[in-house]
Amino acid sequence: MAGTDRPDVTATTGRRPADQRAVVGRLLDVPLHLVDEPAGMVDDWGRDAGLVRNLIGLGRIRWNVTVGGDQHLPRRKGALIVINARRFALAPIFTALAVSEAVDRPVRFVGRSDSAPLGPFARRIGGLLENPDELFGALRAGELVVMGAEATTRLREVGRVRHDLVGAATAAGVQAYPAATTSTPLGRSARVEIGQATRPTQRRRGPLAELELADHLRRRITTLLEEMGEIRTGTPLDWLPLSGIGGGQ
Repeated sequence: MAGTDRPDVTATTGRRPADQRAVVGRLLDVPLHLVDEPAGMVDDWGRDAGLVRNLIGLGRIRWNVTVGGDQHLPRRKGALIVINARRFALAPIFTALAVSEAVDRPVRFVGRSDSAPLGPFARRIGGLLENPDELFGALRAGELVVMGAEATTRLREVGRVRHDLVGAATAAGVQAYPAATTSTPLGRSARVEIGQATRPTQRRRGPLAELELADHLRRRITTLLEEMGEIRTGTPLDWLPLSGIGGGQ
């Protein structure tokens, strides 16, 4: 009978086909994607999967971003990741790209412009308007989104976290995660450390719930920064060929 000469790979190796694919993937260093994003696909928010993959590939040449705490994030549900941000830095963008690679699923960021030419480009790499309604729609649809606190000029200072944007996560019924980022114009390493989901100490309803959650996230990011030790945060100089972003290794 046709096919009877083919060996039973399950019996021979003792592994199920799914396990074998995972082993082959590791041996060949082929990523096993949680979410399949065909080349040329543009999603409902305008994100171009092919462009993002190319950008991540170019980023690997220039930067070495370490992501910690990504195991805290949901595998398929939506979530909001709130990070510290420095003035003139691009932390929300490189954080979204690094976390996307770490968790193997699309990650968006809040803060794209609504005007050309930067606005359309930011949309194609996952940018969302700084608008509670657009953020709510993405989170409700099960997307991971990075949002920066208000940018500051001090290294260890975490700016104000907009409670109306945090409220979009509350309204969408998803969790919010604090995350600390470090970078420097010199060196090549960068670090993103994601903490556990933040829960206010009191259960409230209405605007007070948003305010308390935003304040709690800010405190947790500050704690994460302190736990990371010495930090240096970069600027647009990060994008120059002879510089980099990093934690000062």
